[in-house]
Amino acid sequence: MSASETAIKAIPTNIITGFLGVGKTSAILNLLESKPTDERWAVLVNEFGEIGVDGSLFQGRHGEEQQVYIREVPGGCMCCAAGLPMQIALNQLLTRAKPDRLLIEPTGLGHPVEVLEVLTADYYREVLSIQKTLTLVDARKLEDDRYTGHDTFNQQIAIADVVVGNKQDLYSPEHFQLLENYIADKSALDATVVFSEQGKVSLALLDGPSAMTLPGHHHHHHKSESGVGAADQPLPQQGFLKAVNQGEGFQSVGWRFDPVKTFDRSRLYAFLSGITAERMKAVFITGEGVFGYNLTSDALLEIELDDCLESRIEIIALEVDPSWEEGLFACLDD
Repeated sequence: MSASETAIKAIPTNIITGFLGVGKTSAILNLLESKPTDERWAVLVNEFGEIGVDGSLFQGRHGEEQQVYIREVPGGCMCCAAGLPMQIALNQLLTRAKPDRLLIEPTGLGHPVEVLEVLTADYYREVLSIQKTLTLVDARKLEDDRYTGHDTFNQQIAIADVVVGNKQDLYSPEHFQLLENYIADKSALDATVVFSEQGKVSLALLDGPSAMTLPGHHHHHHKSESGVGAADQPLPQQGFLKAVNQGEGFQSVGWRFDPVKTFDRSRLYAFLSGITAERMKAVFITGEGVFGYNLTSDALLEIELDDCLESRIEIIALEVDPSWEEGLFACLDD
């Protein structure tokens, strides 16, 4: 850190991880609702897709006037390229926020061990105090070998200090014991297991040092097809930008739209409800206001936001459906 940042010391830092669609963003939004009013919190959020939507969702609910500071790292696991994308974003965030707590949300397809390796390097040893890692798990997914056979899914559990069985309101009675048994088998840290719904987690779960010690572990990622910077580059004259990515057995597609382009809210909701995908997040400027959308295998959630700079959507699926683009553009106001 530079000399101007020497006052930033031992910031309590938590990783909030979990696979696609498990409710990480909802959990962080709930934690931000419980934030002590006199504290400054920073959130570093990472997305698999190139466009980046989570930052807009967070900022649409919690802004710097509430002492919440957001920084986004889209385009795949943020610890790639020797951690440089993550380090740059993190340094900028810490300098701006000077936070009392830092929350880090890796992409659901990211590798939290490598994120921890960056955070515990000598560079950050005095700056960050690594606290408990929370991993959210939907116990119903333990019946699906697409999850239990996925290395990232199991790594997220292995490094957890606390495992949150989220969406418990949708479980059958056997799912609770199924999760307990799976964690007992896969956890490297004898993780505490708690249950929640709608991402409601207690602030108390964040406190205390992580028990994780890091093995020498490395991984490789597929390079984004759209290149670097799709989330930030100027929009072309046509008023929209499309970007794709793939890796870890999944594909993503996303679009950004010039803010002068507005969407029909009813047509948009109908279109988004019909998407079959692992994950969809979006913020849209409509004729009725600004709305955020969150689609999982369970439901489509629509929330009203205070504002956003532009409309954005990101879809993650096993395979991208070419018809999505036509359906999306049909939702634009005439």
